[in-house]
Amino acid sequence: MNIKTIMITFGIWYLACILAFAEDAPPPPQAPPTQQLEGFNLNGYTTGGKKSWEINGDKADISDEKIKITNVDANAFDKQKVNLKSRTGTINKINGDINLKDNVVITAERGTQMTTDTLDWKRNQDLITTKDPVKIVDKQGVITGKGLPAHPNLKQGSINQDVKAVLNTTKDLVPNQTATITCDGPMQMDQLKMVAVFNINVVAVEASTGRQLRADKMTVYFDDKNKKIRKVICKGHVSFIQGVNASYADEMVYDGDDQQLIMTGRPKLVFDTSDNKGSGLFPKMEK
Repeated sequence: MNIKTIMITFGIWYLACILAFAEDAPPPPQAPPTQQLEGFNLNGYTTGGKKSWEINGDKADISDEKIKITNVDANAFDKQKVNLKSRTGTINKINGDINLKDNVVITAERGTQMTTDTLDWKRNQDLITTKDPVKIVDKQGVITGKGLPAHPNLKQGSINQDVKAVLNTTKDLVPNQTATITCDGPMQMDQLKMVAVFNINVVAVEASTGRQLRADKMTVYFDDKNKKIRKVICKGHVSFIQGVNASYADEMVYDGDDQQLIMTGRPKLVFDTSDNKGSGLFPKMEK
């Protein structure tokens, strides 16, 4: 028997083994059946029968554990209505959690709006979270950063890191009448109390004068009626820089109504005798 005959015989035997194994092998597992719906709508109610949320979508693919929705348009009904939109969303049928993806936009009834790439909505905990960059816009200013846990209506929450807030310092919303505050984070915000707390390497810069305020921690109180900064409390390695001059203290308190700056804890003062008046976050330092 020559080599060619041996190779042909071996090839036929090998092919026969493969076919025999294929006949005995079990069929591949089948994916669970899904149901497709056009014009999806799902509502949730309180124990008293009042609607608490609703989720709408153009199309839904329903399986045993999940519902995948396209063009999500959801509403949460609390004391104020909150609208959530995204290109896609997935509802976990077991725990009720919702994951939103692509162009996620949350709009509170009072006008505050947040945008991000992905969002988890834990309805039973009344909590939204994301690890992605976020942008929050309202009448008080614009805040950006990365990572967020918050209440769906955005009244209370925090941004985890890389925080930048451009805040209006006057009611008239003049472009150069702003203060930019940056920090490593986190930054906590509470619109019920109208306060924001910035943490770690906090730097505030006034647009109209370039004056800088630095601290380990900065708490900013807002005047909601007049849409301006009412009070600022700075703690830890505080410095107030005005051009070539600077003031240092352990703590500084700025009063927006009378534009006074009070420094305590081993203050070292250098007075600025320039005529710059400032736009509302920093006062003019009188000689």
